[in-house]
Amino acid sequence: MTREPSASQRRVVRTADPESGLLQGPAPALAALVAQGLAVRHPRPPHRHYLTAAGRRLRDRLDSEPLQLVPPPVPGPATAIGVFRARTGMEDGAADGSPDGSAEDPQRAREVRSAWDGLLEMRRVTNPDRSVERPCGWERTHLTQAAALALEAGRCRGYLVSESAQPEAVRVDGPDSAAYTRALEQAGWQTSAHADRRAGSAYLLASPRRK
Repeated sequence: MTREPSASQRRVVRTADPESGLLQGPAPALAALVAQGLAVRHPRPPHRHYLTAAGRRLRDRLDSEPLQLVPPPVPGPATAIGVFRARTGMEDGAADGSPDGSAEDPQRAREVRSAWDGLLEMRRVTNPDRSVERPCGWERTHLTQAAALALEAGRCRGYLVSESAQPEAVRVDGPDSAAYTRALEQAGWQTSAHADRRAGSAYLLASPRRK
């Protein structure tokens, strides 16, 4: 590999079939990946492209990085970090019980909408049946961020999303469990209510729906 793949080439690598490494994408991007040693073109028709060992290593590295759901902003005096991160409620300044603040911040609301649209497109591209109603592989490997994005896109307030002891599930605390449940289930997640006897409060467990 002679240089770092472009953003479009990285998207193709990210969305490769997890088992076979089959690639889907624009012909120029596929050709560039072959030239970089990240993909191989099958010699027989229909000449599909597959990840090489180097391509699989790149995909593993990309999967461990935050997903750039929206393009970086144009550099300027008020430039923010270009990698979108949904608000989980654990950020600084969340003590007032309203971690997202998107309802009052039009710029943040636009960023959330763009991020959610990008995630739906990822579902369409990577789910075998092209369904946008069901979470995709990225969401299953980034549970906290994915659940937080679903909540923020659903205009929920006051939530706290954290890891849980359950496999493929996150914990959601906050005062409006009905709104959290509605937003998550509309986003393709399944939820269950639980009681924290030590804290004397209720919380949700949420996991990506498979069917």
